Amino acid sequence: MPHSLVLNLQPRSPIPSGYLTGKHLHALFLTLVSSVDRALGDRLHEQKTDKAFTLSLLQVGNRSQRGDRLQWEHHRAIPAGTPCWWRISLLDDTLFGHLTPLWLNLNPSHSWHLGSADLQITSVLGTAQSTQPWANFSSYAQLYEQASDQLRQISIAICTPATFRQGKYDSALPTRECIFNSLLNRWNRYSNIPFQEPLTECLFPSYFDLQTELVNHPDGKFAGCVGTISFRILGDVGLETIKQINTLADFAIYSGVGRKTPMGMGMVRRVKS
Repeated sequence: MPHSLVLNLQPRSPIPSGYLTGKHLHALFLTLVSSVDRALGDRLHEQKTDKAFTLSLLQVGNRSQRGDRLQWEHHRAIPAGTPCWWRISLLDDTLFGHLTPLWLNLNPSHSWHLGSADLQITSVLGTAQSTQPWANFSSYAQLYEQASDQLRQISIAICTPATFRQGKYDSALPTRECIFNSLLNRWNRYSNIPFQEPLTECLFPSYFDLQTELVNHPDGKFAGCVGTISFRILGDVGLETIKQINTLADFAIYSGVGRKTPMGMGMVRRVKS
């Protein structure tokens, strides 16, 4: 069952900008995991690929002021007392189960460390909220059962820069293959409801409003894309194929797309056309 959890946080001391990177948020997540299951934390730390979680960077201020775009970098420190939120998505049922004691026994007075700063977790949102579109959960079976087999328009908001591996190199262009094959691979890995390839031959871009962004990363700079892209399902396409494509679009909020999703890249969600 995929979960998209939003942690509301408040720093007790300023968070220097140097600790507001995907690398440091990734380390904080592993610390949270290790606090309830050290062996699991060690296993997640050792994994190099196919990680069953995604993370955002810390988000500050009013999301609606930036539309669908989220913060993917911070150029200055976050002052003490600033309300922040942090999205964690979990794709593996067993991973959420191992972390249940963390959410159930959350102590608001306990401090977590992000670099030299102390953080307080004030609450965790795990269900759909009118003011927080990134909190939600659903079983894989529900995602499939509730997906439309009629809707032919798919609109995806790319909210943090996404980049896609193409052979030896990265591409920032969100083609139908890059987006939907990324979703398909993660769906087939974790859902136990495998879809057959290919699903993209009937998809054609009908609208796009995209721009390139450079992302600083310990491995170097990445060119990624942000914005909105819509696809139309064209031609004589079976209802099952339409249903599977809509399932993947609904799954996008949990899985993200492309590379470095455990570091805050490739956060996407379906939006109204």
